[in-house]
Amino acid sequence: MKVGLVGAGRIGTHHAGILARLEGVTSMAVADVMPGRAAALAAAIPGAAAVEVDNVFSRSDAVVIASSTDSHADLIKAAARAGLAAFCEKPIALDLESTRDVIAAVESSGITVQMGFQRRYDPAMRAVRDRVAGGEIGVPYLVRSQTHDPSPPPLDYIPVSGGIFKDCLIHDIDIVRYVTGQEVVSVTAFGSVAGHAEIASLGDYGTATAMLEMSGGTLAQISGMRHDPVGYDVRLEVFAPGDSVAAGWSERTPIRSAEPGAPRAEDPIVSFWDRFDAAYRAEMEAFVEVVAGREEPASGPGDAHEALRIATACDLSAAEGRRVNLEEVR
Repeated sequence: MKVGLVGAGRIGTHHAGILARLEGVTSMAVADVMPGRAAALAAAIPGAAAVEVDNVFSRSDAVVIASSTDSHADLIKAAARAGLAAFCEKPIALDLESTRDVIAAVESSGITVQMGFQRRYDPAMRAVRDRVAGGEIGVPYLVRSQTHDPSPPPLDYIPVSGGIFKDCLIHDIDIVRYVTGQEVVSVTAFGSVAGHAEIASLGDYGTATAMLEMSGGTLAQISGMRHDPVGYDVRLEVFAPGDSVAAGWSERTPIRSAEPGAPRAEDPIVSFWDRFDAAYRAEMEAFVEVVAGREEPASGPGDAHEALRIATACDLSAAEGRRVNLEEVR
């Protein structure tokens, strides 16, 4: 399989390294709006060549989109016109209208698009989901999901990110939907700028949380922090009639226990590369299977649209200080 990769930044470089090791991938066409960056990455990957963005589609059997957010919609449409299956990092776009426009193009073309919600491929999170989906532990009473970053992103990223709910907590929103198999009915969200005056000046929150009411009666709590002094703390916890289970708890979980004699994390997780290495590998392996027609993607454009819709409701709830029903966000 010939893979086209658009975007030679951090995540694109990571995907390229994984793809280069997969048996089904025979060559790679690498493109970036900065030609020098594409050339540097291609030089480090056996069988890869740097090409112009417009030439990726004619040289590929499938395309991986890992470029800047504002380019995703046009690139998915280009893949649709070329009839190529695509993998795209979230989001499709930062607004619902543009997202729906892309989905219409995808559906009209008949191509398959796998979205980059890598937590769906995290072994522990998938194991939790399988226990719920299989009825082993019953319908959850409560689900908790969190994304606590060790440090804020660069300040120039904040204005183009879409905000903490759309940029960061959208992963938590998606995994809650995936694990519970339920839809979000309403949200009540809060945001704080405590300790983050610079982020506040740019119109975003440093810390955010939301309560999600799910269609099956489950309650879900999500939280996001721009600064966790101990490390990168991403956890999923499910409390159900038959068991209480978690993903992200280990001897490396970046939190300190105040209990006497409790062990201390000597090597805490400090980056998303470390925490989700297995998930990133699994989602690229899955994409090769998707292109070959042997597997369905764990997440598609419809999931991206619904997660964005819920994040938009969270923005509205936090701004207006009230519960927002999802019916309000069309």
